[in-house]
Amino acid sequence: MRVIFAGTPEFARVALVKLHAAGYEIALVLTQPDRPAGRGMALQPSSVKQWATGQGVPLAQPRSLRLDGKYPDDATQARLAIEAARADVMVVAAYGLLLPQWVLDAPRLGCLNIHASLLPRWRGAAPIHRAIEAGDHETGVTIMQMDAGLDTGAMLLTQRLAISADDSTASLHDKLADLGGQLIVEALQQATRHGLQPVAQPVEGITYAHKIEKREAWLDWTQNAAVLERRIRAFNPFPVAAGVLAGQTLKFWRATVLDGADRPAGAVPGQVLSCGPDGVDIRASDAILRVGRLQKPGGKPLDAAEFLRGFDIQPGMVFDPVAADTVP
Repeated sequence: MRVIFAGTPEFARVALVKLHAAGYEIALVLTQPDRPAGRGMALQPSSVKQWATGQGVPLAQPRSLRLDGKYPDDATQARLAIEAARADVMVVAAYGLLLPQWVLDAPRLGCLNIHASLLPRWRGAAPIHRAIEAGDHETGVTIMQMDAGLDTGAMLLTQRLAISADDSTASLHDKLADLGGQLIVEALQQATRHGLQPVAQPVEGITYAHKIEKREAWLDWTQNAAVLERRIRAFNPFPVAAGVLAGQTLKFWRATVLDGADRPAGAVPGQVLSCGPDGVDIRASDAILRVGRLQKPGGKPLDAAEFLRGFDIQPGMVFDPVAADTVP
């Protein structure tokens, strides 16, 4: 079976490697154009491009696939490459470009998407972040027959995965990437043997995983401690939860809720209650949040014991209230 693969980040690369290892012929790879990254903001190839160039697989990086859009030359070149690939199916994973109808119709078996949620819950761009932020106890992967809507196509295969109490977006991403690679191989095997049976998505339970914005990183200490703890996990590794203390932006990488701990009378949300090797205890609206891994400006993430040796935090200090449009 000849496969066109469309994807960009590490989540997609994992699936691409598994497809190749399973013996599928990768006839063409589509990925996003190189983007500036790092301190020097030099152009960096995507994870998928790095794999494709290393394997000598034909590659295209159109800025758009819309023939009537802003970059018609890119779309035309991509169309020629897709036609020349003579693929049976296109596999799509975190590609980042909308697929117009001509692309959906091009392969014999259409386009199959690897989506990191149990559809129809968490359609959209950030299903892993939003599942953790919402306190979901499970997620999974859905292999979907793509249509013109936003993650609205028929479901072909699904597999559930528990979200552990300490999962961050980083750790859950890796689990789901591995599961997605396994499931897309299984889907293509089933398609070859006896075909796949599409099942329409339920009309109940639809939620949207909107794109993560940097402004969401700022913690509101008037929220419940459990909500703040989930946001810290959800925003690890991006955009990383943060607060401002004594004019310095601190980032929070790991935290736990101290259930049942006494809150000193008169303490206000955002107030530092104690500091020690196990973490910095901060008052939330209903409980105490112990932040165990922190990062100062220009520094690297450190466990609390090491962080406190290089950054002075004292009980009684108070983190600034949230002001997403004014916080640095």
